[in-house]
Amino acid sequence: MELYTVLAERYGLKPVHAQNLISLLDEGCTVPFIARYRKEMHGTCDDQTIRSFADDLNYLRNLEKRKEEVSNLITEQGNMTETLQTSIEKSVTLTEIEDIYRPFRPKRKTRASVAIASGLQPLADEIMKQVNGICLSEIATPFINDEKGISNVEEALQGASDIIAEIVADDTATRKSLRDIYWARAKISTSWIAEKDENKTYETYKDYSENLKTMPSHRILAINRGEKENAIKVEFKLDDTTLKTIYISLYKEFLKGEAKKYLEIFEPKEDKEDENKESSKKIKTKKVELVLGTMEIHDFVARAIKDGYERLLAPSMEREMRTTLTDNASEQAIKMFELNLKPLLLQPPLKGKTIMAVDPAYRTGCKIAVIDSKGMVLDTGVVYPTPPQSKTEESIKTLTDMINRTGVDTISIGNGTASKEAEIFVAQLIKTLNRTVQYAIVNEAGASVYSASKLGADEFPQFDVSLRSAVSIARRLQDPLAELIKIDPKSIGVGQYQHDMPQKRLTDVLEGVVENCVNEVGVDVNTASVPLLSRVSGLNSNSAKEVAKYRDKIKSFKTREQLLDVPKLGDKAFTQCAGFLRIPEGKNILDNTSVHPESYPAVKKLLALFTLDEKAIQEGALSSLSNAILEMGEEKVAKSCGIGVPTLQDIVAELQKPGRDIRDNLPKPVLRSDLLSLEDLQVGMDLDGTVRNVIDFGAFVDIGVHQDGLVHISQICDRFIKHPSEELTVGDKVRVRVIGVDIAKKRISLSIKEADKDKTE
Repeated sequence: MELYTVLAERYGLKPVHAQNLISLLDEGCTVPFIARYRKEMHGTCDDQTIRSFADDLNYLRNLEKRKEEVSNLITEQGNMTETLQTSIEKSVTLTEIEDIYRPFRPKRKTRASVAIASGLQPLADEIMKQVNGICLSEIATPFINDEKGISNVEEALQGASDIIAEIVADDTATRKSLRDIYWARAKISTSWIAEKDENKTYETYKDYSENLKTMPSHRILAINRGEKENAIKVEFKLDDTTLKTIYISLYKEFLKGEAKKYLEIFEPKEDKEDENKESSKKIKTKKVELVLGTMEIHDFVARAIKDGYERLLAPSMEREMRTTLTDNASEQAIKMFELNLKPLLLQPPLKGKTIMAVDPAYRTGCKIAVIDSKGMVLDTGVVYPTPPQSKTEESIKTLTDMINRTGVDTISIGNGTASKEAEIFVAQLIKTLNRTVQYAIVNEAGASVYSASKLGADEFPQFDVSLRSAVSIARRLQDPLAELIKIDPKSIGVGQYQHDMPQKRLTDVLEGVVENCVNEVGVDVNTASVPLLSRVSGLNSNSAKEVAKYRDKIKSFKTREQLLDVPKLGDKAFTQCAGFLRIPEGKNILDNTSVHPESYPAVKKLLALFTLDEKAIQEGALSSLSNAILEMGEEKVAKSCGIGVPTLQDIVAELQKPGRDIRDNLPKPVLRSDLLSLEDLQVGMDLDGTVRNVIDFGAFVDIGVHQDGLVHISQICDRFIKHPSEELTVGDKVRVRVIGVDIAKKRISLSIKEADKDKTE
């Protein structure tokens, strides 16, 4: 089946749209460009759908490649059959392909491979025929060969048993059916190793057990980390009924006899060893040799099946299940990073404000930076209002002078070490001022990463790392997107277990979110930093530097068309980036919209069709244009302009609000002039808060206290939800009720549904 057909069915697309998406991706078009400017070609898929489509396309191509590789490898071995070839062609996952290839894969040295090298494969094959009445000793005797290390019948039969065990463990159908049983019935159990976990981080898993299929992703990742730190022991468990189901299915597959007859072979027996372990081992070995030489053929095969399951198949299944659980949990955790990162990046900017940043610390003092409304640094300094110096009066005088001199409107306080003390000081400072000043607590995650980076050093070579952090804290309140894109998305602090994730996958997903956000908002080409420009569709770090360099040369871009004069920026890159770059003070008002230059002729036709001109756009006189188009008919208007209906709709939206910032419609940052402490909280209080992080088991909400409070998933709403993200997003403004305060552990429990009840009653 053609890949586009598979993907069209999977995503509910027309085949031609799936084909077009594949072509656009193969041409190197970026996801934001495809999503925004090629809607007619793919049926208006959004950026997330296109990224998922691209991931699945890559997987399917890898699958086809692996099918071909496995087919060739098996053929080269001379083992290819029509049945095998059909199975390979019908495989729909890489796991299925690897199961098929498993029996033919060159193995490291195993007991079975040693036996095969000793010439025992024919003996194993003969035994697997399971002909009644055959004497095992008689058929094994011809295989005794001292040169090959087979000195007696027992060793020959043991080697044959090892070969049969590996056949059982490698069988494709067996692995598939067993995999289904494990997923349906297996449990993971943990025990706590107290002496290895002094901080009692993993005490929750002291005596824990849960079915694989119901384990939430955060718990899987926590167990993995606890096991890695030797704080807990993890085991797979199957109940007796499930084990019997497995044994019977194995017998039916490989044993020519009544399956239930051999169940007693699997009954656990106590292993009583002598005090002399070496002596005991010899006695046990001798007993095995005697049994192997005299038992019936069906018994022999049953025991080999048991060995294959217990020694090879069960451990392999457990490893596979753990890997799959971890992969699924990682993907879920990455999804949460993705969901949380976008609203964080799209926080509304605090426009037109002069901002003072306070980067709190104890011994080394609070670093201060003041920026103007364009983000330029006006002043810097250090004050010592926090312990151990506690120079409160001196600090108030210093900052009062700085505030009055620079016209500070807002103070941005980092939420790191000494943040609470800094907030108390700032609240005290504000009360002494003769001007209106408010403050906000800003998440400073990643500020230290930026300040110590080459980018930070290049941007502010005259500042030490602490002052760079202060500038970053101010700027991330002023324009979160422009500042946060300078930081590795993994360091922004909007998820869990980021260090346990597959780093390449996490990076790819988060970089995709950053790319989408930057291009969704648009970038002022005349003021954007190089890091911000490099995130624009079609640009990279090198071409962004060229744009900035050419901008400096010509002072500023007046038209988008001038981008074609930028050295090393070709037509293809221009096509990809032009629609996302804005020129607010440009000659053409369309250059300050997301209308792509390729659609400018269509805009002219549209305006002419309704006897309008560009002056109408500037004067905001197009509010009735949508209705006029509907009256004439969207299809007819689009055809007259030479574009599709989706592009027409996008153009009209831009013409009605040229220069709009999509972030302006989102909730603004919460500014305060006074503070609330943990000790002030009482159970039953209702407070306004902002969602800071959404995780699998709830959400953390900023209520103006140094510690964020936790709203458990059960306290979000009255209806059942599978995940907090169904109701909450980072940045949401919520009303919460305090339902628990633990001052010693600095934990706050909150409820949204309890606060909502009073509103509805």
